[in-house]
Amino acid sequence: MIDLDNWTRFRETDSDDMLGRIAELPQQCHDAWRNVQGFELPHEYRQVSKIVILGLGGSAIGGDLLRALAEPECALPMVINRDYNVPAFVNAETLVIASSYSGNTEETLAAFEEARGKGAALLAITTDGQLAQRAREWGAPLLTFSYKSQPRAALGYSLVSLIGIVQKLGLIADKSADLAEAAVVMEAWQGEIRETVPSAQNPAKQLARRLYGHLPVVYGAGYLAEVARRWKTQFNENAKAWSFFEQLPELNHNAVLGYQFPPDLAEKVVVVMLTSSLDHPRNKVRFQVTQEILTRQGVACETVEARGQSSLAQILSAIHFGDYVSYYLAMLYQVDPSPVPVINYLKERLAQL
Repeated sequence: MIDLDNWTRFRETDSDDMLGRIAELPQQCHDAWRNVQGFELPHEYRQVSKIVILGLGGSAIGGDLLRALAEPECALPMVINRDYNVPAFVNAETLVIASSYSGNTEETLAAFEEARGKGAALLAITTDGQLAQRAREWGAPLLTFSYKSQPRAALGYSLVSLIGIVQKLGLIADKSADLAEAAVVMEAWQGEIRETVPSAQNPAKQLARRLYGHLPVVYGAGYLAEVARRWKTQFNENAKAWSFFEQLPELNHNAVLGYQFPPDLAEKVVVVMLTSSLDHPRNKVRFQVTQEILTRQGVACETVEARGQSSLAQILSAIHFGDYVSYYLAMLYQVDPSPVPVINYLKERLAQL
């Protein structure tokens, strides 16, 4: 196992400075909020009765997080669509938002075109590509941004842009103060987990070492269920590692029965529980009892509690912590966190077929 405190050597593995992109998340959120403030929406978009967000991978997680954040106050149903087709209910009263960092995601482009055929109100969020071209050709509102990174590292833009749009539609309260709090909380926590902080005082490095050589399974409830998804995908893409996520209370109705077999798997799994002061009281109890069951089955369990007062601050702080953990795990596995060669191969093969 490499020495995570020898951080000056990270660049030998980290060719595109993923560490720098992770560190920029608080500032990225500020920039994204400023970018969306001047974005104008057609007045008639306020008349829609439902919202569908199109996206895959790093461009879709912003939609997942928005839905979790907005559900307690947004009166409109919101669906995240990760496929070539849109649901049958999409019609002229539906706002369809296509989110694609590159603008060339084939599933998103296909679904966007189908939504146009159904007469839906259209909106695109991208850096450029075919999505931007089609939005211009079709006269659809287009929100662009410039940030050079892997799509998953542009989360600040994909999430904050969506928050700004839904706020402009009058569907959620002003999140300016919550976003400002989130940045302060992230920056403060970053001071405890950045690469220059030794492992003995760095909980993100400690958790990465605990996960090294193990299968991370991430649990979350409420707002943090989609943060658990984000952790899972960051382990996949940054650390090139197997990982899964589960949601409470649902997992208490099925997953807890699967801890028994195969018996030799227990020692290879580490469950990471993402908890929050905003968790439903019964889910707090469920976390406690679930940990008792895991311990009885010989499965290791770690807990990370989100920081901040607002739900947005807790979502972003927990994401930021998890991004650092995934990065340190990549360094332990000595893999470059930025490239996604298997995904690139898959796209090349799909283009041939």
